[in-house]
Amino acid sequence: MTDTIAETLIGAAVVAVAAGFVVYAAQSSGQQLSRDSYGLTASFRSVEGIAVGTDVRLAGIKVGTVSDLVLDPATYAANVRFTVQRGLEIPEDSDVKIASEGLLGGSFLEITPGASEFMLAAGDEVVNTQGSVSLLNLLMKFATE
Repeated sequence: MTDTIAETLIGAAVVAVAAGFVVYAAQSSGQQLSRDSYGLTASFRSVEGIAVGTDVRLAGIKVGTVSDLVLDPATYAANVRFTVQRGLEIPEDSDVKIASEGLLGGSFLEITPGASEFMLAAGDEVVNTQGSVSLLNLLMKFATE
């Protein structure tokens, strides 16, 4: 009888630890839209280097995450949905580009604020975008010229 109680307690502990890992993974993946953030979209020719959960930064500080990547079959553009902290107003003439942390570093979405007096609202699209620059393509152009 004491063996079954011990086995039950150990099983419950294993289930609790597994549930903790699931909660941690969901929070760190950035897939949920928090009440403390709002969503924006941007369209790129190429989103090479970023994925769901990639950081969105402004002035080098993380202010959100990429929440979805979708290919538009009509324009063949990559539509990116990302979140930004609520309370952080982004001017409508801001730029969003895919930047790299260095030669071997990862990529992130960088917001460069504009000077407009009008701010983007939840669900708006950032029009000024710049896709990722492939280091391999740059080296190939340099080598062939």
